[in-house]
Amino acid sequence: MAPIPRPVPEPDDPVDRYVGMDAETAAEVARERGWSTVRAVPPGALLTMEYLSGRLNLEVADGVVRRSWKG
Repeated sequence: MAPIPRPVPEPDDPVDRYVGMDAETAAEVARERGWSTVRAVPPGALLTMEYLSGRLNLEVADGVVRRSWKG
């Protein structure tokens, strides 16, 4: 029997701190702060609605983070 997966802990890090940052810098800082997955997407991208603990989503336009959220 396979083990029950345990959610990845999320860092105590306010996600709005990344808005306005350069996308590459934001991804670096997010990983340093403990986010296990950092996903950069363009505005209006179609995304699945599953929640993945430990993932930070960055909406990036013109190389700058416009929005960020968990999951």
